[in-house]
Amino acid sequence: MTSGSAVVIGASGQIGRAAVRALARDGWEVRAASRHGGRDASWPGEVRSVAVDREDDTALAGLIGEGCDVLLDCVAYGAAHAKQLTALADRIGSAVVVSTCAVYADDRGRSFATMDEPDGSPVYPLPVPETQPTVPPGDEDYGTRKVALEGALLAQGDRLPVTLLRACAVHGPYSPLPRELYFVKRVLDGRRVRVLAYGGSSRFHPVHVDNLAELVRLAARRPGSRVLNAADPQAPTVAEISAAVDAAMGAPESEVVRVDGAPPSSDVGDTPWSVPHPLVYDMTAAERELGYRAVTTYEESLPATVAWLADQVKGRDWWELFPRMAGFYPDEKLFGYAAEDRWLAERGGKR
Repeated sequence: MTSGSAVVIGASGQIGRAAVRALARDGWEVRAASRHGGRDASWPGEVRSVAVDREDDTALAGLIGEGCDVLLDCVAYGAAHAKQLTALADRIGSAVVVSTCAVYADDRGRSFATMDEPDGSPVYPLPVPETQPTVPPGDEDYGTRKVALEGALLAQGDRLPVTLLRACAVHGPYSPLPRELYFVKRVLDGRRVRVLAYGGSSRFHPVHVDNLAELVRLAARRPGSRVLNAADPQAPTVAEISAAVDAAMGAPESEVVRVDGAPPSSDVGDTPWSVPHPLVYDMTAAERELGYRAVTTYEESLPATVAWLADQVKGRDWWELFPRMAGFYPDEKLFGYAAEDRWLAERGGKR
């Protein structure tokens, strides 16, 4: 007996791969749509993969066909994508749409994405609830476009019940932005010292793709119009992440040099996990509304992630493998070993 029919848009991405697997195992008949129509080896054989350009309204309507019980959109972004989905609302039982922590603003209206601005400490509660204010909707940046998407979909009410999952730092295999690479490559390169800004205490709440997929599975079972945070059970510090990567790779724990305050330079002490102010999610709403219980923790999931990353970068240039990450973090910023060695030498530190 099946749970119903499910359509997944963005199925070949990091989130889509895990979500298709979770939905199929839960008894859903899944149409897995991506630009090239590829399959993941972990999917059950009955999953139907479809090549679809989601920017093509006609192709998207053809994907939905006569209808589906639930639609998961992993790549929706902005008002135009919301318009696409709402135009098909009469053929969609309910929707689950992936959003982001970048929608949040502090109590002074400043985006969480610009918390390093030198205009005073941000004002927001910890852990952050879904009731925290957001940036205004618009076309200015990633966060404002996601807010526009959220607002347009929530305005549909009962016409299209939608669960919006505000994912924070997504991690796991197949990530286009694998933050763990900062530490994995250092282990592979024999670097034994970790220079960490903000005292190594930065916390940027992660969510493993399997936990995100579990939220998708639960939301598909319990349709409704709601906004929910999406995160792992704990938010480790950047120093704890460094030690966890060492352990997962069977390497001795690295020496940590803690820098008080901001990175000493753009290429020393700044990791993809380093934020000047902690961002930790409140997951109470997901637990209450969906009965959410995480299926894994950061530490439990890490060995598979680092094994995948180590295999990917073996004998290859990381920036060609992960162009999106390279756009955010140039090689000299992530792996500026010469600058790091000079800074350590000036302080009598070790290489």
